[in-house]
Amino acid sequence: MDEKTRNEIVKITQTIINQNYFRFQDNIYQQNEGLAMGSPTSSILSEVYIQHMEGTTIPMILSKHSIKGYYRYVDDILIVYTDNTTNIHTVLDEFNSITPKLEFTLEEEQDDKINFLDFTIIKTHKGLSFENPPQPTL
Repeated sequence: MDEKTRNEIVKITQTIINQNYFRFQDNIYQQNEGLAMGSPTSSILSEVYIQHMEGTTIPMILSKHSIKGYYRYVDDILIVYTDNTTNIHTVLDEFNSITPKLEFTLEEEQDDKINFLDFTIIKTHKGLSFENPPQPTL
């Protein structure tokens, strides 16, 4: 990409980010930091940023800590690791040190089960099994 095109893309992106308005209870606000939830451009810019991290910083963290698998769908990430070789809390700290405004959280498996997206992953002596968790009734 040539320099002129790159500068134009940066200018357009900065304009979008700076015109970060949203409506709440019939009042209009300008968000000072981050991207407005529900804005059509927020999901695109968030995806671009996380893909940038996945192409630069995240692979180094995964390699350093012997991560066996990294699976992401939108903003949910499943990391597969071995307890005796990986301290997952150290991995979490390193993910959170990538950028100060982005906070990753951790949900660890309980009783050999963990929920990811719309299903439960269960560790058994034969491997993994999957089931859909019960859906709340309205």
